Amino acid sequence: MTWVPKSDQKLVQIVDAALAEAARTSGAWLVCKPGCTQCCVGPFAISQLDAARLYRGLEELERTDPKRAKDVRSRAQDSVSRLAKDFPGDPMTGILSDDEDAEARFEEFADAEVCPALDPRDGTCDLYSSRPMTCRTFGPPVRSGEEGGLGVCELCYHGASDEQIAACEMVPDPDDLESQVLKEMEKKTGKHGNTIVAFCLAKE
Repeated sequence: MTWVPKSDQKLVQIVDAALAEAARTSGAWLVCKPGCTQCCVGPFAISQLDAARLYRGLEELERTDPKRAKDVRSRAQDSVSRLAKDFPGDPMTGILSDDEDAEARFEEFADAEVCPALDPRDGTCDLYSSRPMTCRTFGPPVRSGEEGGLGVCELCYHGASDEQIAACEMVPDPDDLESQVLKEMEKKTGKHGNTIVAFCLAKE
């Protein structure tokens, strides 16, 4: 079983509680629901902590629903085969490069690629309980950086004023516990650098 720091459970609880509060405050403005998959298209960077949590979820799915787990892995392997040629990083390890050129290439990389964790039959995530932090915070208003603006899903908050949107702001991890847990993860495993979901789930 893939090792994940115990403190990650606390981190997930904090972020999920923040999401629940943002959803309560937002009411009908937050239209996220099963089957809405716009945020599942296009790869995004995930940390080694996200990757470990996600892969552990796949291992658990292999025990409870081997067929579904096999489908997830197969979709991931198919995705990697499509993405490897132009991957802005090391296609052997799946680690993204962090230089400016690679980061610029990643901005427009594989925008139409569907996340392999998404079940194409019903539009739900097969690894929802193990999903990365980006997935856990997408939808409600979340600030980018200390002085950045509030970003929201373009399908949500139609008709809401800027003040109303700001009142629904989600603060996912106020004490930056994620950085501490990630450092623990990297120290224990020796793995560093960001990857994407497909490379994480494609490995045997």
